[in-house]
Amino acid sequence: MVNLEWYRTFKEVYENGTLTKAANALYSSQPGVSVHLNALEAYIGKKLFERTSRKMIPTEEGKFLYEYIIGSVEKLEKAEQHFRRTSQERKPSLHIGMCSEMFQLILEPKVPQLEFDLIAKFGSHIDLIKDLSNGLLDLVITPKTPDTKNQQVTYTPFSKERIILIAGKHVDTSEIDELIKAKKWKPLEEALQQKTWYSASNEMEHFRRFWFENLGKKPAFKPNFILPNITSIIRCLYHADGLALVPDFLCKEAIAEGNIQLVWEGKVSTDNTLYFASRSDLKSKNELHYVEEIFKKRFDEIHEIIL
Repeated sequence: MVNLEWYRTFKEVYENGTLTKAANALYSSQPGVSVHLNALEAYIGKKLFERTSRKMIPTEEGKFLYEYIIGSVEKLEKAEQHFRRTSQERKPSLHIGMCSEMFQLILEPKVPQLEFDLIAKFGSHIDLIKDLSNGLLDLVITPKTPDTKNQQVTYTPFSKERIILIAGKHVDTSEIDELIKAKKWKPLEEALQQKTWYSASNEMEHFRRFWFENLGKKPAFKPNFILPNITSIIRCLYHADGLALVPDFLCKEAIAEGNIQLVWEGKVSTDNTLYFASRSDLKSKNELHYVEEIFKKRFDEIHEIIL
């Protein structure tokens, strides 16, 4: 006898187009979806989908089966919802990706207030966008330039970050200040190279870009201390005799409180646009908009801080 769950799995694969998205819709695993689909095809004795690297394309038999069962499956799903024994509704879930520093500053304080499940992932922006395209994430906060060729992902700009030069509060920056004021860029470069530098492994691109855009060449040295993330750098500079290049939104409050000092915003603004990247077929739109509003409000508060 056919398992009715096989039909439900078939319906979700048909409507979502990939095994991954179907698994998310069913709160199941991709291997589990594959098992159900293979079992149904074996039972019917016909191939229901052409499997490609990007999409599950229904065959003529698959299209015919979908039209034949869709009404019955939807009635069964409504019956299940109506006669569900438990009164507790399953919470919607949102999978998001961003850098760990942004999560700690913006979203972490709000997590206990969320009325939906949240799964957060940290990693490189390139890897996170790949996960978004593959249906493993629903939302990515990224400064990366949008990939216009990827029609599955929508990019919405919501703020900016500026890379700035900061120093520990006990660092004597008088020489650097004078050289910047006099626009003596070669001596400034030499003076900066004599300092102790902090950076993060995932922020070296910002380091090199700021240096090139403001001093006309790539940095001819590497930082003395390369730490796991920028928040570690900022905390170290509370007590250290060192410099660092970091996004302004991560350190504005520390500067305003006098824990570190702003040294230079650059003769050229090294800015990045921040984007909400999301899939166009996302179902948890209310939850996504709620998280987006948290980010917009928090960035507005940070940008109101005058350095």
